[in-house]
Amino acid sequence: MSVIFYRYDGSPFCDKLDNALALKKIPHLRVDVLPTVSARPEITDLLGVGYRRIPILAIGNDVYCDTSLIIPVLEHRFPSGPDQSYGTIFPADKHGGGRNTGLLKAFSRHYGDTVLLTLSVRLLDWGAANPEMLEDRSKLFGSRIDPQKFAENRPRVISELSVHLTHIEQQLQDDREWLLDTISPSLADLSVHFIYAWIKKMPWFDPAIVDSLLDKGRFPRVIEWINRLNAHLDSLRRGFETMTIDGKEAAQKVAEASHEPDGNVSFDDTDAERLGFKRGMLVRIRPEDSGENCLRSFDKWYSSRAFRQGMAS
Repeated sequence: MSVIFYRYDGSPFCDKLDNALALKKIPHLRVDVLPTVSARPEITDLLGVGYRRIPILAIGNDVYCDTSLIIPVLEHRFPSGPDQSYGTIFPADKHGGGRNTGLLKAFSRHYGDTVLLTLSVRLLDWGAANPEMLEDRSKLFGSRIDPQKFAENRPRVISELSVHLTHIEQQLQDDREWLLDTISPSLADLSVHFIYAWIKKMPWFDPAIVDSLLDKGRFPRVIEWINRLNAHLDSLRRGFETMTIDGKEAAQKVAEASHEPDGNVSFDDTDAERLGFKRGMLVRIRPEDSGENCLRSFDKWYSSRAFRQGMAS
Protein backbone atom coordinates (compact mmCIF):
# COMPACT_ATOMS: atom_id res chain seq x y z
CA MET A 1 0.00 0.00 0.00
CA SER A 2 1.69 3.19 -1.20
CA VAL A 3 1.72 6.41 0.79
CA ILE A 4 2.13 9.55 -1.34
CA PHE A 5 2.80 12.93 0.24
CA TYR A 6 1.97 16.05 -1.84
CA ARG A 7 3.99 18.92 -0.38
CA TYR A 8 6.22 21.95 -0.96
CA ASP A 9 9.18 23.51 0.82
CA GLY A 10 8.29 26.33 3.18
CA SER A 11 4.87 25.06 4.27
CA PRO A 12 4.63 24.71 8.06
CA PHE A 13 1.94 22.04 7.75
CA CYS A 14 4.10 20.06 5.34
CA ASP A 15 6.81 20.20 7.99
CA LYS A 16 4.35 18.95 10.60
CA LEU A 17 3.20 16.04 8.45
CA ASP A 18 6.78 15.25 7.46
CA ASN A 19 7.63 15.02 11.17
CA ALA A 20 4.60 12.82 11.83
CA LEU A 21 5.64 10.45 9.04
CA ALA A 22 9.10 10.29 10.62
CA LEU A 23 7.69 9.67 14.09
CA LYS A 24 5.48 6.93 12.66
CA LYS A 25 8.41 5.50 10.64
CA ILE A 26 6.27 5.24 7.50
CA PRO A 27 8.07 4.86 4.14
CA HIS A 28 6.47 7.11 1.55
CA LEU A 29 6.73 8.80 -1.83
CA ARG A 30 6.76 12.56 -2.29
CA VAL A 31 5.40 14.85 -4.95
CA ASP A 32 6.72 18.42 -4.89
CA VAL A 33 4.23 21.06 -6.01
CA LEU A 34 4.52 24.81 -6.39
CA PRO A 35 3.55 26.87 -3.32
CA THR A 36 1.09 29.05 -5.24
CA VAL A 37 -2.42 27.91 -6.09
CA SER A 38 -2.23 29.05 -9.71
CA ALA A 39 -0.18 26.09 -10.94
CA ARG A 40 -0.78 22.74 -9.27
CA PRO A 41 -1.57 20.37 -12.14
CA GLU A 42 -0.20 17.45 -10.09
CA ILE A 43 -3.26 17.76 -7.86
CA THR A 44 -6.05 19.39 -9.85
CA ASP A 45 -5.46 17.93 -13.30
CA LEU A 46 -3.71 14.61 -12.64
CA LEU A 47 -5.17 13.62 -9.28
CA GLY A 48 -8.52 15.31 -9.90
CA VAL A 49 -8.75 16.95 -6.48
CA GLY A 50 -10.08 20.51 -6.31
CA TYR A 51 -8.70 21.23 -2.84
CA ARG A 52 -6.51 24.27 -2.36
CA ARG A 53 -4.57 23.48 0.79
CA ILE A 54 -1.32 21.55 1.12
CA PRO A 55 -0.39 18.95 2.27
CA ILE A 56 -2.49 16.19 0.76
CA LEU A 57 -1.80 12.54 1.47
CA ALA A 58 -2.84 9.51 -0.56
CA ILE A 59 -2.92 6.10 1.13
CA GLY A 60 -3.65 3.56 -1.56
CA ASN A 61 -6.55 5.09 -3.49
CA ASP A 62 -7.90 7.11 -0.55
CA VAL A 63 -6.99 10.79 -0.64
CA TYR A 64 -6.93 12.66 2.66
CA CYS A 65 -6.94 16.45 3.03
CA ASP A 66 -6.05 18.57 6.08
CA THR A 67 -3.43 17.58 8.64
CA SER A 68 -6.03 17.50 11.44
CA LEU A 69 -7.41 14.39 9.73
CA ILE A 70 -4.27 13.03 8.06
CA ILE A 71 -2.15 12.58 11.19
CA PRO A 72 -4.75 10.63 13.24
CA VAL A 73 -5.47 8.52 10.13
CA LEU A 74 -1.77 7.57 9.99
CA GLU A 75 -2.05 6.33 13.57
CA HIS A 76 -5.11 4.28 12.69
CA ARG A 77 -3.92 2.78 9.42
CA PHE A 78 -0.35 2.17 10.58
CA PRO A 79 -0.75 1.16 14.23
CA SER A 80 2.25 0.64 16.43
CA GLY A 81 2.69 -2.87 17.77
CA PRO A 82 5.04 -5.09 19.76
CA ASP A 83 7.49 -5.27 16.84
CA GLN A 84 7.69 -1.44 16.82
CA SER A 85 7.80 -1.41 13.03
CA TYR A 86 5.67 1.73 13.22
CA GLY A 87 5.91 4.45 15.82
CA THR A 88 3.08 6.30 17.53
CA ILE A 89 1.95 9.88 18.04
CA PHE A 90 0.09 8.85 21.20
CA PRO A 91 2.80 7.29 23.40
CA ALA A 92 2.21 6.18 26.96
CA ASP A 93 3.14 8.22 30.00
CA LYS A 94 6.64 7.56 31.33
CA HIS A 95 5.25 6.84 34.78
CA GLY A 96 2.71 4.21 33.79
CA GLY A 97 -0.26 6.37 32.88
CA GLY A 98 -2.48 5.84 29.86
CA ARG A 99 -2.36 7.44 26.44
CA ASN A 100 -3.74 10.91 25.72
CA THR A 101 -5.77 10.89 22.50
CA GLY A 102 -8.94 13.01 22.22
CA LEU A 103 -7.76 16.07 24.12
CA LEU A 104 -4.38 15.80 22.43
CA LYS A 105 -6.06 16.10 19.03
CA ALA A 106 -7.94 19.15 20.29
CA PHE A 107 -4.69 20.63 21.64
CA SER A 108 -3.01 20.13 18.29
CA ARG A 109 -5.78 21.69 16.26
CA HIS A 110 -6.85 24.56 18.49
CA TYR A 111 -3.51 25.57 20.01
CA GLY A 112 -0.70 24.66 17.63
CA ASP A 113 -2.58 24.86 14.32
CA THR A 114 -4.63 27.90 15.28
CA VAL A 115 -3.20 30.09 18.06
CA LEU A 116 0.51 29.61 17.44
CA LEU A 117 0.33 29.39 13.66
CA THR A 118 -1.80 32.53 13.38
CA LEU A 119 0.77 34.47 15.37
CA SER A 120 3.70 33.10 13.40
CA VAL A 121 2.11 34.06 10.07
CA ARG A 122 1.70 37.60 11.38
CA LEU A 123 5.43 37.61 12.14
CA LEU A 124 6.40 36.97 8.49
CA ASP A 125 8.10 39.71 6.49
CA TRP A 126 5.51 39.94 3.76
CA GLY A 127 7.57 42.64 2.08
CA ALA A 128 9.92 39.85 0.97
CA ALA A 129 7.15 38.02 -0.91
CA ASN A 130 7.00 38.21 -4.67
CA PRO A 131 3.82 39.71 -6.20
CA GLU A 132 2.43 36.31 -7.24
CA MET A 133 2.82 34.88 -3.74
CA LEU A 134 1.35 38.02 -2.16
CA GLU A 135 -1.67 37.89 -4.46
CA ASP A 136 -2.18 34.19 -3.86
CA ARG A 137 -2.03 34.45 -0.07
CA SER A 138 -4.30 37.50 -0.08
CA LYS A 139 -6.95 35.43 -1.86
CA LEU A 140 -6.42 32.61 0.61
CA PHE A 141 -6.83 34.88 3.65
CA GLY A 142 -9.82 36.67 2.15
CA SER A 143 -8.36 40.18 2.31
CA ARG A 144 -5.44 42.11 0.86
CA ILE A 145 -2.16 41.62 2.75
CA ASP A 146 -0.56 44.95 3.65
CA PRO A 147 3.15 44.29 4.40
CA GLN A 148 3.50 47.67 6.14
CA LYS A 149 0.70 46.94 8.61
CA PHE A 150 2.20 43.55 9.36
CA ALA A 151 5.54 45.24 10.07
CA GLU A 152 3.93 47.81 12.38
CA ASN A 153 2.21 45.07 14.37
CA ARG A 154 5.30 42.87 14.67
CA PRO A 155 6.43 43.96 18.17
CA ARG A 156 3.06 42.97 19.61
CA VAL A 157 3.21 39.59 17.85
CA ILE A 158 6.71 38.94 19.22
CA SER A 159 5.45 39.75 22.69
CA GLU A 160 2.53 37.31 22.36
CA LEU A 161 4.76 34.53 21.05
CA SER A 162 7.12 35.15 23.95
CA VAL A 163 4.25 34.58 26.37
CA HIS A 164 3.62 31.19 24.77
CA LEU A 165 7.33 30.36 24.94
CA THR A 166 7.14 31.14 28.65
CA HIS A 167 4.33 28.60 29.02
CA ILE A 168 6.39 25.95 27.23
CA GLU A 169 9.46 26.76 29.34
CA GLN A 170 7.35 26.28 32.47
CA GLN A 171 6.08 22.95 31.14
CA LEU A 172 9.69 21.79 30.78
CA GLN A 173 10.94 23.16 34.10
CA ASP A 174 11.20 19.70 35.68
CA ASP A 175 13.67 18.72 32.92
CA ARG A 176 11.27 16.28 31.30
CA GLU A 177 12.27 15.05 27.89
CA TRP A 178 8.95 15.62 26.08
CA LEU A 179 6.09 18.02 26.71
CA LEU A 180 3.66 15.54 28.28
CA ASP A 181 6.42 13.49 29.93
CA THR A 182 5.76 10.58 27.58
CA ILE A 183 8.11 7.73 26.69
CA SER A 184 8.61 9.25 23.21
CA PRO A 185 7.51 12.46 21.46
CA SER A 186 3.76 12.84 21.10
CA LEU A 187 1.40 14.86 18.92
CA ALA A 188 1.76 17.62 21.52
CA ASP A 189 5.48 17.91 20.76
CA LEU A 190 4.88 17.92 17.00
CA SER A 191 2.13 20.53 17.29
CA VAL A 192 4.25 23.09 19.11
CA HIS A 193 7.63 22.25 17.63
CA PHE A 194 6.65 22.73 13.98
CA ILE A 195 5.76 26.39 14.58
CA TYR A 196 9.04 27.45 16.18
CA ALA A 197 11.14 25.20 13.93
CA TRP A 198 9.44 26.86 10.94
CA ILE A 199 10.19 30.31 12.35
CA LYS A 200 13.85 29.34 12.74
CA LYS A 201 14.33 28.08 9.18
CA MET A 202 11.97 30.16 7.01
CA PRO A 203 13.89 32.97 5.22
CA TRP A 204 10.89 35.32 5.42
CA PHE A 205 11.50 35.73 9.15
CA ASP A 206 14.01 38.43 10.08
CA PRO A 207 17.02 36.59 11.64
CA ALA A 208 17.43 39.34 14.25
CA ILE A 209 13.80 38.95 15.31
CA VAL A 210 14.14 35.17 15.45
CA ASP A 211 17.26 35.44 17.63
CA SER A 212 15.47 37.89 19.91
CA LEU A 213 12.39 35.66 20.18
CA LEU A 214 14.14 32.31 20.62
CA ASP A 215 16.47 33.63 23.31
CA LYS A 216 18.46 30.80 24.88
CA GLY A 217 18.99 32.92 27.98
CA ARG A 218 15.24 33.28 28.56
CA PHE A 219 14.10 29.92 27.22
CA PRO A 220 16.96 27.44 27.65
CA ARG A 221 14.74 24.39 28.10
CA VAL A 222 12.65 25.26 25.05
CA ILE A 223 15.74 25.58 22.85
CA GLU A 224 17.11 22.29 24.18
CA TRP A 225 13.74 20.62 23.56
CA ILE A 226 13.56 21.91 19.96
CA ASN A 227 17.09 20.67 19.27
CA ARG A 228 16.39 17.35 20.98
CA LEU A 229 13.29 16.73 18.87
CA ASN A 230 15.12 17.75 15.69
CA ALA A 231 17.85 15.21 16.45
CA HIS A 232 15.30 12.51 17.30
CA LEU A 233 13.38 13.02 14.06
CA ASP A 234 16.58 13.07 11.99
CA SER A 235 17.64 9.75 13.51
CA LEU A 236 14.25 8.21 12.70
CA ARG A 237 14.40 9.40 9.07
CA ARG A 238 17.57 7.43 8.54
CA GLY A 239 15.61 4.25 9.23
CA PHE A 240 13.18 4.27 6.29
CA GLU A 241 13.08 5.27 2.65
CA THR A 242 11.50 8.22 0.87
CA MET A 243 11.61 8.99 -2.82
CA THR A 244 10.41 11.94 -4.90
CA ILE A 245 8.29 11.13 -7.95
CA ASP A 246 6.42 13.29 -10.45
CA GLY A 247 2.72 13.98 -10.37
CA LYS A 248 1.90 11.74 -13.34
CA GLU A 249 3.46 8.67 -11.74
CA ALA A 250 1.81 9.48 -8.41
CA ALA A 251 -1.65 9.83 -9.96
CA GLN A 252 -1.21 6.52 -11.76
CA LYS A 253 -0.30 4.78 -8.49
CA VAL A 254 -3.39 6.22 -6.77
CA ALA A 255 -5.67 5.22 -9.66
CA GLU A 256 -4.32 1.67 -9.79
CA ALA A 257 -4.31 1.06 -6.04
CA SER A 258 -6.92 -1.28 -4.63
CA HIS A 259 -9.37 0.10 -2.10
CA GLU A 260 -8.75 -0.98 1.47
CA PRO A 261 -11.56 0.18 3.83
CA ASP A 262 -9.89 1.67 6.88
CA GLY A 263 -12.87 1.44 9.22
CA ASN A 264 -12.10 4.92 10.52
CA VAL A 265 -14.49 6.86 8.33
CA SER A 266 -18.02 6.57 9.62
CA PHE A 267 -21.33 8.26 8.97
CA ASP A 268 -23.09 9.68 12.00
CA ASP A 269 -26.81 9.66 11.22
CA THR A 270 -27.65 11.79 14.27
CA ASP A 271 -25.29 14.62 13.35
CA ALA A 272 -26.26 14.33 9.69
CA GLU A 273 -29.92 14.85 10.60
CA ARG A 274 -29.03 17.96 12.61
CA LEU A 275 -27.24 19.40 9.57
CA GLY A 276 -29.85 18.34 7.04
CA PHE A 277 -27.64 15.74 5.35
CA LYS A 278 -28.36 12.23 4.16
CA ARG A 279 -26.02 9.37 3.36
CA GLY A 280 -24.72 9.62 -0.21
CA MET A 281 -25.38 13.34 -0.65
CA LEU A 282 -22.79 15.42 -2.51
CA VAL A 283 -21.75 18.34 -0.32
CA ARG A 284 -19.71 21.50 -0.66
CA ILE A 285 -17.41 22.50 2.17
CA ARG A 286 -15.99 25.92 3.01
CA PRO A 287 -13.48 26.38 5.84
CA GLU A 288 -14.43 28.52 8.81
CA ASP A 289 -10.92 29.92 9.28
CA SER A 290 -8.64 31.38 6.60
CA GLY A 291 -8.82 30.02 3.09
CA GLU A 292 -12.42 30.51 2.02
CA ASN A 293 -11.13 30.13 -1.52
CA CYS A 294 -9.30 26.90 -0.76
CA LEU A 295 -11.50 24.90 -3.11
CA ARG A 296 -10.38 25.76 -6.60
CA SER A 297 -13.28 24.09 -8.31
CA PHE A 298 -16.46 22.28 -7.46
CA ASP A 299 -16.53 20.65 -10.87
CA LYS A 300 -14.45 17.64 -9.85
CA TRP A 301 -15.74 15.66 -6.93
CA TYR A 302 -15.09 12.10 -5.98
CA SER A 303 -17.25 9.74 -3.99
CA SER A 304 -14.48 8.45 -1.73
CA ARG A 305 -15.81 8.67 1.83
CA ALA A 306 -12.27 9.26 3.07
CA PHE A 307 -11.84 12.23 0.73
CA ARG A 308 -15.14 13.80 1.81
CA GLN A 309 -14.27 13.27 5.45
CA GLY A 310 -10.95 15.00 4.87
CA MET A 311 -12.68 17.96 3.29
CA ALA A 312 -15.08 18.17 6.19
CA SER A 313 -12.29 18.44 8.73
